[in-house]
Amino acid sequence: MSEETVPQQGGTGQSKGLLQQMEELMAALNADLSALDADLQAAGDAGRGPGEEEQVG
Repeated sequence: MSEETVPQQGGTGQSKGLLQQMEELMAALNADLSALDADLQAAGDAGRGPGEEEQVG
């Protein structure tokens, strides 16, 4: 999303609007990252053969 698509508001309404937008964007980003992490974990688990354990440390 670019700045051109964000409606311009005056006064304190702009700050509240931008803060709310940032919170929504951060929530969406966290959800995307969680989904990506789950996909990578699943891909890593699928790549290991039987009897192979994850090395820790």
